[in-house]
Amino acid sequence: MDPQVEGANIRNPRKSMARILRAMPVIRTLAFAALSSLAALVHLSTSMAAAGGPEILKLDPPNWWPGHSINPVMILIRGNNLGGAKVEIAARDVKGTILKTSQSGTYLFLNLWVEPGARPGPRIIKLTTPVGTAEARFEISAPLAREGRFKGLSVDDVIYLIVPDRFSDGDAANNDPPRSIGMWDRTKARFYHGGDLQGIIDHLDYIKTLGATAIWLTPVYDNVDHLNSLEQYGDGPITDYHGYGAIDFYAVDEHLGTLSKLRELVDRAHQMGIKVIQDQVANHTGPYHPWVSDPPTPTWFNGTEANHLSCDWQTWTVIDPNAAYQVRKSVLEGWFMNILPDLNQNDPEAARYLIQNTLWWVGMTGLDAIREDTVPYVPRSFWSAWTRAIKREYPQVNVLGEVFDGNPALVGSFQGGRPGPDGVDTGLYSLFDYPLYFQIRGAFAQGKSIRDIPRALAADWLYSNPNALVTLLGGHDVPRFMSEKGADVAGLEVAQTFVMTTRGIPLLYYGDEIAMTGGGDPDNRRDFPGGFPGDPRNAFTPSGRNGPEQTVFEHVQKLASLRALLAPLRRGKQVDLFVSDQQYCYARIAGTQSVLIAINNDIVPTAFDVSVAPALLSDGATLFDQLGKAAGLKVSGSSVRVELPARSAAIYTMK
Repeated sequence: MDPQVEGANIRNPRKSMARILRAMPVIRTLAFAALSSLAALVHLSTSMAAAGGPEILKLDPPNWWPGHSINPVMILIRGNNLGGAKVEIAARDVKGTILKTSQSGTYLFLNLWVEPGARPGPRIIKLTTPVGTAEARFEISAPLAREGRFKGLSVDDVIYLIVPDRFSDGDAANNDPPRSIGMWDRTKARFYHGGDLQGIIDHLDYIKTLGATAIWLTPVYDNVDHLNSLEQYGDGPITDYHGYGAIDFYAVDEHLGTLSKLRELVDRAHQMGIKVIQDQVANHTGPYHPWVSDPPTPTWFNGTEANHLSCDWQTWTVIDPNAAYQVRKSVLEGWFMNILPDLNQNDPEAARYLIQNTLWWVGMTGLDAIREDTVPYVPRSFWSAWTRAIKREYPQVNVLGEVFDGNPALVGSFQGGRPGPDGVDTGLYSLFDYPLYFQIRGAFAQGKSIRDIPRALAADWLYSNPNALVTLLGGHDVPRFMSEKGADVAGLEVAQTFVMTTRGIPLLYYGDEIAMTGGGDPDNRRDFPGGFPGDPRNAFTPSGRNGPEQTVFEHVQKLASLRALLAPLRRGKQVDLFVSDQQYCYARIAGTQSVLIAINNDIVPTAFDVSVAPALLSDGATLFDQLGKAAGLKVSGSSVRVELPARSAAIYTMK
């Protein structure tokens, strides 16, 4: 990790260090040394502000790479008195031209060309006006080695979703940071609880043992350093512990760690064969972002803080051929909850900023894929340009998009690989299979007919690649499976068996492997037991789990192991063989190998006959249940008789 780059994310280093010096005189000598070093890193000139000269506060991005597919890179400079400035860069391998400055003089857009052979190291950007000069340090970075990084998500993966603040506290020093004191309180559901990147590093072995091959982290962007009084739920101001209220798209929140720590997490995960998926947000900022009161361009946002639309959530209108634009407008331009400022991706500078930001995170950390938030609320043309930019630089990196809707036509319209109804190919590799998710909850938690599941799968023709969809039974935006009315451990295990064996890429939400409960947000984001100092037990270990928790954990572990072992469960064609009100049997077939999955969702044992000829199983073939819960089968003619206990499932393979 390049320390100059990380240092550039400190917003006011001199004032912050001065506060530390007053509060901690015992480290005065060391702190003065750190202050001097930090000032050199950020390298902000002080010859000007008092006299009205230019002042540079921040560079976005703070660094770039030679040989990158984006060249020139657009640098957004935030400061004061930047109007009328001229740029000078004393380097032959880096050149800059000014695109525009904001009317307020607080933003300047700079096109920066980096020669392919430019050597890594600092370059000084100098801005001059008639009344002064300002300088800032910009870093040319050496690209990360490609081997073992930037691998992309695939049908071979099992994703483990983590809300970092609620998983494990690995570094108590960042629980109540000096710049954001008073936001950490585990007794308050919407405050920070202390989980961090180090806590995830500390439990990568747990994730590996469970059988997950990829981790998805909710956003690590820097969020506001004080309580959020604009978003309240009856119990006073909250914090943005979840990460979706960014105030700086180029920094890691101090409660979670640092950019260096994130890079360490990615590297350690890769060493263990685990991919990393970063959660990104291009739709909106947090309400306290500096842009809200002073946007870089007049059209940076859709509307202003004082005058904007409120989002009405009518996402189906974005593909409705009968909808006039004014019907779609509140979806594409409205502010979430009338609070979150809606970025305008039709603003060319805003679009460039967002595209570059995505590539910066990938290039700085070596991550493998992106989970993109709130996809239908952004113009589809932007997604097309954005994914093309990703692929130009990182051909294997792909995107998992969130279209939180039960309509397969809407969800399918956003999957890339073919033009959508508007002629736009979004380029998105995968989407969450929410149309299937709702039926999983209905059947296996609420006891509704299991027919609704193959009925949902019958809409697979609406997707360009249904095998790439992410199947799930829970997540951080919905109540826990075990808190659904009618849910029990038997139903949870059957649901997990289905998710792990049906087509698609399975997702596990942290804690579902031990049957955690939790209602709506934020109750569905409870702390993982054992991840925090003082916890009465440690569910990361077998001895810290109760009987049902250990049973569910071992079941998920077994399913992940079978999925890794049996290629048809990952890459096979799905063939439905039998469907009734509470029974379902299907095969996954890859080449000459087939796996038979049978489910009984009823509260009583059952037996039923299944024709298995479509599964390439011939007369006399014998099969056994890999889960050990059902008797073996023998093909007679072209059929088998399946016998299953109540609320159970079997995975049959040839002996």
